[in-house]
Amino acid sequence: MTDPKTYHVKSYGCQMNVYDGERMAELMAAQGLTATDDAGAADLVVLNTCHIREKATEKVYSEIGRLRKNAGEHGRRAPMIAVAGCVAQAEGEEIIRRAKVDVVVGPQAYHNLPRLVADAAHGTASLDTDMPAIAKFGALPARRRVGPTAFLTVQEGCDKFCTYCVVPYTRGAEVSRGFDSLIDEAKALVDAGAREITLLGQNVNAWSQGERGLHDLIVALDRIPGLARIRYTTSHPNDMTQGLIDAHRDVEKLMPFLHLPVQSGSERVLKAMNRSHTRDSYLRVLDRVRAARPDIALSGDFIVGFPGETDAEFEDTLRLVDEVGYAQCFSFKYSPRPGTPAAEMEDAFVPDAVADERLQRLQAALNRHQLAFNDASVGSSCAVLLERAGRHPGQMIGKSPWLQSVHLETDAAIGDMVEVDLVSAGPNSLAGVARVKQAA
Repeated sequence: MTDPKTYHVKSYGCQMNVYDGERMAELMAAQGLTATDDAGAADLVVLNTCHIREKATEKVYSEIGRLRKNAGEHGRRAPMIAVAGCVAQAEGEEIIRRAKVDVVVGPQAYHNLPRLVADAAHGTASLDTDMPAIAKFGALPARRRVGPTAFLTVQEGCDKFCTYCVVPYTRGAEVSRGFDSLIDEAKALVDAGAREITLLGQNVNAWSQGERGLHDLIVALDRIPGLARIRYTTSHPNDMTQGLIDAHRDVEKLMPFLHLPVQSGSERVLKAMNRSHTRDSYLRVLDRVRAARPDIALSGDFIVGFPGETDAEFEDTLRLVDEVGYAQCFSFKYSPRPGTPAAEMEDAFVPDAVADERLQRLQAALNRHQLAFNDASVGSSCAVLLERAGRHPGQMIGKSPWLQSVHLETDAAIGDMVEVDLVSAGPNSLAGVARVKQAA
């Protein structure tokens, strides 16, 4: 096999995987490789994987087979394939045995990807699933060019050990990146074109350095010239400090949006999940957040069909959804992950048909509240950060402060902040009319 000249990175799963995928692409570009949007034409394909759900894992193996089949059908040599991310960390040598890929690299070791690719090019299948604490960030290249919105990983790993989740095993213990390096990277992102930065972490609000917490980092980011907006995700209810809550009131650049997963409205199910918070403690946190920022948009995660979940416990979840009135949410059917405590509860597994019906009912309720939130925005105005062109000439699409997609007709450019009157709402987006004067 020869050294690859072109590469393609495909990421699955969460925003942290998107960030990691971007950094791996930068590593390949720094080695002189050229990016291509066509995986079928690439010499090197990096599959940056997610291990949260069973189907996501199988998608990776399907994609490997598809890439090889496509190459054969077009008379091309099959690309070098690197499997990165959480599936790589969890399954390691099994991936090399089962799929015969060239490189397997875990999420804490991908800074070694250039060396692993070089070894593979000389005939050695390469595996690196070491988990050094944050060492990779010092080895990554400087950020050169980004869009108007950018991700910045500030914290990795998880110490919560929810019984359904593989993250503590694939990402390791909670580790926070250093304050100074984060400020430097944020400044580089702004210099590279970012106007909005989203801080990422498995438990992003667990970030700390000495006496500093996430709110101190946000206050420091607020001082960076050219940075217009700050967001963060994903948070744990037990790590919502008063300082962070107060930041929603005091820091103008911190957007009025909070993603705070609860997973269930049932006290018994929350305990079985080892969520370490209760329904009431979760609601009290939301009350404090809304007291600090009354217009905040709330988002969350839900799992239905957790082992042993009864009809009555699912109804508790629906009641919680109605009580909170989420602006948007993610909801999933429970998926057993090997090695987690919940996967051992086989005798209590909820039948698929029951879980499917519950998921449909939950999503209907969540969609109802999302539409109500969007409807309530009509008649107001806000600044919209333009992120991409729409389907029609002159149409642009951007995000409101509450993370709603807004489409409008304007001659402003991607990256501009435009003051917009919101005139109509749909389930997933809003329509707006740009005011004459561009927002600062």
